[in-house]
Amino acid sequence: MANNQMPHNTDAEAALLGCIMIDAEIQSDILEELTEEDFYSPQHQAILGAMKAVYGSRKPVDVVTLTDRLERDGKIEEVGGLSYITDLSALVPSAANYRQYFEIVRRDAVNRALIRAAGEIAKNSAQSPDVRDALAFAEKRVYDISETEDNSALEGLGDGKAVAGVIHKFESIQEDPNAFRGVETGFSHLDRITHGLQKGTLVIIAARPGVGKTSLAMNFVEYACLNKKENVAAVFSLEMPRMELMQRLLCSASLVSMEAALNGKLTPEDWKRLWVAGDKLQKSKIFIDDSSVVTPAEILSKLRRLKSAQGRLDLVMIDYIQLMNSEQPSRGGEINRQQEIASITRALKIMAKELDVPVIALSQLRRIQTKEAQLSDLRESGAIEQDADIVMFINSLEDSEGSKAVKGAVELNIAKHRGGSKGRIQLRFLGEFVKFIEVEDQGAPSEPPGSKGTLRAAGEDMPPQGGKADFPTDEPPPEEEPFGDGGTGIPLDE
Repeated sequence: MANNQMPHNTDAEAALLGCIMIDAEIQSDILEELTEEDFYSPQHQAILGAMKAVYGSRKPVDVVTLTDRLERDGKIEEVGGLSYITDLSALVPSAANYRQYFEIVRRDAVNRALIRAAGEIAKNSAQSPDVRDALAFAEKRVYDISETEDNSALEGLGDGKAVAGVIHKFESIQEDPNAFRGVETGFSHLDRITHGLQKGTLVIIAARPGVGKTSLAMNFVEYACLNKKENVAAVFSLEMPRMELMQRLLCSASLVSMEAALNGKLTPEDWKRLWVAGDKLQKSKIFIDDSSVVTPAEILSKLRRLKSAQGRLDLVMIDYIQLMNSEQPSRGGEINRQQEIASITRALKIMAKELDVPVIALSQLRRIQTKEAQLSDLRESGAIEQDADIVMFINSLEDSEGSKAVKGAVELNIAKHRGGSKGRIQLRFLGEFVKFIEVEDQGAPSEPPGSKGTLRAAGEDMPPQGGKADFPTDEPPPEEEPFGDGGTGIPLDE
């Protein structure tokens, strides 16, 4: 092959076409995987096209049916006539090596695609005025090629591997209940229901504005990475700047009042806790991207690079779905927007499976809804409910009729759980620390949450974030104030 020619091997192409004609058993395996662009020779491209047409009409592909199809398409002379078709069928004595021929053809096809993509990338880079657009174009061209390399296939259960794998999993859990535990959130009741956030799952957290979606999700990230230092988490904040997100994270981890920090009223003890928590956060592996305009493909590209650089990826959080753009922006109208959201959530689910990581995505609710959020209230698309493995709603309990509501009292409703049971978990939001805690006595929302024990900062040993508020057992909680900011004047999600 000359240096200025595209990669190709016409002998392998001819041998592969010959294998297809002499062995009907491999036709379904090969013809469904190949495209005409996989062949370099126009002659072979036309022959493969005719083969796929014959196979699509539920007829066997052989010299007779293939020649008949080429004649009806007016291409028989173009491919070399009946003599060349006959030569192909006699080229190989058997189809035993068809897989090797196939791999050679696919290798050269991918390399040609990469060379063409490189040329397009070079041309676009020379003309593009925006570096982000140029990078996005390059990433998408290479990503589109990688998407054609689908190695998945139908696998039977006869070899016993799938069954043995599940039995081994159950045996391991029997010996050690934490053997297959996912990423722990620090909320013991939630972790008990979910067994931790499992790899490959899409977790949706939805709520009305201002109830604390971002705060709860960041509490998950905080605990996951500070409690297990090797964990790697990626946060995509489309709404909140990195500095504001870091401000919340630092106050939550140190248990220092954000209001005091913003008003310059920190005590020496506050400063000590801030420095200790700051040091732990600096050593953690939490990565934040605050790009306001991003697509699922761009997020996937960034996550691939992060996983490659860090050697692992344990948790992804995206805030929030309705701010994302799809690859093909809608032309306007509710129906098109629903389709766009559907494509986004599907891409997020595929992302979770491909990267083998739990993906937490926040979502808005419809404006018109029942008092308690339902799955049908997920905004703009039922596809969110369909694609999600877990859907959690944050409901305020302060407005519940007939209850002695405590300031910041909320209920986390696991409304969908594909891998297990559903449930309700009572929480309390400590607004000054931008932190949620669990109520120790679940089922008694009127009692002061966390009336036992002590809530520890990041510099101390970190217990689960359940029911550990800094209130003495025999004293009432502080005066109740309107929910939304926990009495601090600090907004949650807005």
